[in-house]
Amino acid sequence: MGKKQNKSKWNALECALLIMLAVCLLMGAAALGRQDRLQQKMIRLHVVANSDSQRDQALKLQVRDKVLAFTETTMRAAADRQEANRTLQAALPTIQAMAEETLRENGCADRVETRLEPVEFPLKTYSGFRLPAGEYLALRVLIGEAEGQNWWCVVYPPLCMTAAANVRETGIACGMEREDLDFMQEEGEEYQVKFRCVELWEQLRQWLHK
Repeated sequence: MGKKQNKSKWNALECALLIMLAVCLLMGAAALGRQDRLQQKMIRLHVVANSDSQRDQALKLQVRDKVLAFTETTMRAAADRQEANRTLQAALPTIQAMAEETLRENGCADRVETRLEPVEFPLKTYSGFRLPAGEYLALRVLIGEAEGQNWWCVVYPPLCMTAAANVRETGIACGMEREDLDFMQEEGEEYQVKFRCVELWEQLRQWLHK
């Protein structure tokens, strides 16, 4: 009798787990669609320090500030991500020179490499919004050996330097849908479940593409 009861308990537990998995997959699939739309409308910023030394990390932040000051104006002038992409692609040499000049002013001889390419990002929370994990087009600024801790944000729409209260206004001005912004600004436990499900879907997609 005890074995039958234990088996029934395990069957009930398995059913509950399968239901939870199914709900997660359905929720994740819907959220993944929103994430894919975000990926098509955004360009992230990825600045990587030479190393984890205190000096290199401080230099990374100075380079970041210089790049943001430059892109803040140029990205606000872009009508959509396609134009932002073209603008950044053309500006890569300028951004590289600007970053290297910042390093030289601080007595550092490291070289800088700038790229515009797809990059896998983890879940990140910023002031006023958050973004799910996934692959995003990114402006990458790689300092020296690029083996130190990195810094992430969003260069288009120019949200890195946007006050939390103005995130929606900036996003809409750059062609983002209100639903996308709602997704980025969800609160409570529901967003955590959705974003976690997106992460699981992303891991599955990466595994299938290997």
